Amino acid sequence: MLEEIVLFLKKPVYKEEASTSIHRKLIYIVKLAILAISLSVVLSLLIGLMESIFGLELGKHAMDDFLENYPIIYLLLFAVIGAPLIEELLFRGPMVWFRQSKFFPIAFYVLTAGFGFLHISNYEMSPQNLLLSPILVAPQLAAGLLLGFTRVKFGLLYSILLHALYNLILVGPIFVFKLLDIPM
Repeated sequence: MLEEIVLFLKKPVYKEEASTSIHRKLIYIVKLAILAISLSVVLSLLIGLMESIFGLELGKHAMDDFLENYPIIYLLLFAVIGAPLIEELLFRGPMVWFRQSKFFPIAFYVLTAGFGFLHISNYEMSPQNLLLSPILVAPQLAAGLLLGFTRVKFGLLYSILLHALYNLILVGPIFVFKLLDIPM
């Protein structure tokens, strides 16, 4: 699987696999979700380490604001349904327009970068955070590459599914902790 992803990322080509069974696609999606979460955890730990070593103050994260201002069920609904639908339609949907084009690789990476850098809005806007944005959004950039790969390999529905599963794994524990009134 990793070799296939690396080969695709070296030279993105729009080619859906129509003959793969739904069962095999779902197993692949779970494996991709595990890979995406693993990459995000490692990259987030590196960001935290960088924050500590250099004494960076990144400000309040959007998740903190969301949890203070909205019922917890809204987080689950937005993260697992709203964001995957909207973001995949915006950033993976247009890939189909370039499927027969020699510009597909450029479109793939521009859309992936757009997806990643959209997430800088999770941080307080400051000159420091804008300068650090490639590092701060590295987890979303990595996930975006896997979501784009999934969109091309299996179709838009499966990239939405992967995105929803990824977000569920990330916010599910927060939802459960808040629901059970366990301090975080």
